[in-house]
Amino acid sequence: MVLEGDNAVRLLRALCGSTKAEEAAPGTIRGDFAMHTGLNIIHASDSPEAAAREIALFFKPEELIGWKDGNNGWI
Repeated sequence: MVLEGDNAVRLLRALCGSTKAEEAAPGTIRGDFAMHTGLNIIHASDSPEAAAREIALFFKPEELIGWKDGNNGWI
């Protein structure tokens, strides 16, 4: 899955929790579901540059689509 948006890297990393599963706060994905750092359940890039590099490893450009919220015109 690829996510984009304002502060996407920072927000996704907060949702994932600490890279070290043992230190991840309850309510984060790692805090609730990861057993230990060696069995990490999720990955999140640590910078926009790393995200661009990692996205290219897993996805072809034609597999990525842009999405616009239809509600924005009404807000």
